[in-house]
Amino acid sequence: MKLFELTATGIAAQVRAGRLSASQVLAAHIARIEALDATFNCFTARTFERARAEAALVDAKIQAGQEPGPLAGVPFAVKNLFDIEGLPTVAGSKIRRTAPPPKVDAPHIKRLNEAGAVLLGALNMDEFAFGFVTENAHDGPTRNPHDPERVAGGSSGGSAAALAAGFCALTLGSDTNGSIRLPAGLTGVYGLKASYGRITREGIFPFVDSFDHIGPFARSVADLALAYDLLQDEDEASPVLGQGIEPARVAMLDDWFQHGASPEMLEALDIVADTLGGTASVTLPEAKRARSAAFCITAFEGGQLHKPDLIARPRDYDPATLPRLLAGALQPAQTIYQAQRFRAWFRQQAMAIFERYDLLLAPATPITAPLIGQPTFQLGGEAVPTRANIGAYTQPISFIGLPVVCVPVASTGLPRGVQIIAAPGREALALAAAARLEDRGVLSAKVLP
Repeated sequence: MKLFELTATGIAAQVRAGRLSASQVLAAHIARIEALDATFNCFTARTFERARAEAALVDAKIQAGQEPGPLAGVPFAVKNLFDIEGLPTVAGSKIRRTAPPPKVDAPHIKRLNEAGAVLLGALNMDEFAFGFVTENAHDGPTRNPHDPERVAGGSSGGSAAALAAGFCALTLGSDTNGSIRLPAGLTGVYGLKASYGRITREGIFPFVDSFDHIGPFARSVADLALAYDLLQDEDEASPVLGQGIEPARVAMLDDWFQHGASPEMLEALDIVADTLGGTASVTLPEAKRARSAAFCITAFEGGQLHKPDLIARPRDYDPATLPRLLAGALQPAQTIYQAQRFRAWFRQQAMAIFERYDLLLAPATPITAPLIGQPTFQLGGEAVPTRANIGAYTQPISFIGLPVVCVPVASTGLPRGVQIIAAPGREALALAAAARLEDRGVLSAKVLP
């Protein structure tokens, strides 16, 4: 196995045992990036000199017999809305390219650095995280390593594609309406959206305060759980392999969450459900309305945040972002009041379901990765806009802050992701279910050749 194919925990084990040096691991990943990123367009900024210094520090600790950390020598990168000391936090925009660079890293970067991980740089995204495809007008599209003619999903597309391309062993992203789960599903990697508020948002350029979540991408459940344990604010380790976890009551979400899904996606859902013994179906009522309410709140909060620049510098926005932010800023307050009232009701419906079931399953996307620039796709026999509707199954879930592990179901074609959804604070249960699926051989997160 080549170095860039190793998982994060695999790299750390080799480095800690002295079979590999952190500098060797880093050199292999830098070479991979320099050879292939011109094709996939994952990175918007590279911190290779910093990475070399961090890798040398890991090696020096090992040589001195000191503890190097659980992620010793693991190369990672972050979506470009995380603060990186000395680099402007651009959040995929043109407007912030001249912003004063932060004087300190985001706490997420600090925590991974303290665990021995090595920062490679910042990754491409939809402008201000308002999108599902990472087709950025300023930085260009990130391409799916499984087929460079297709999107990597968004808005954390660079984070997911960098893993699938073998550029990093771990990445970080954000999820407001599906921006971790969508790209994880479309590129065939694991993604975790923790419960709302479980991972700090300090040091992150915001999008929608009501829905913004932070989380990791990885190529194994063990990597995902370790990253989560390092990132979360509460001191509660995740029992990755299910120690102490009782067999979960599992059901598939039906109705809206299967409406219009392609045969490949429904097959992936059935595979996960069969393996977990969760073939029962349950309806989360008014999910379509929840998605509409999420759209209203998203556009309103985003529009209010950007109102000064929308007035002063409208031409500097991505043309795909500008009209949605403008429309959001002009929404009447009564619309948002009603959307928030409905949100409370919808949350009650979900909590009632969790009294009967521990985990809920749904496809991550209605279809596999669409082509770059593809304007529409078929959803339930109707041609619908791609950018707005690829997140049909993720938005109702982040609307009420539920934790989700997105898992890559093995496929001979394009990747297929399935959401494992838990009640707030029960990330460990979703991770244990993902580990069970991984053990049964139904999941696959591969580095492309």
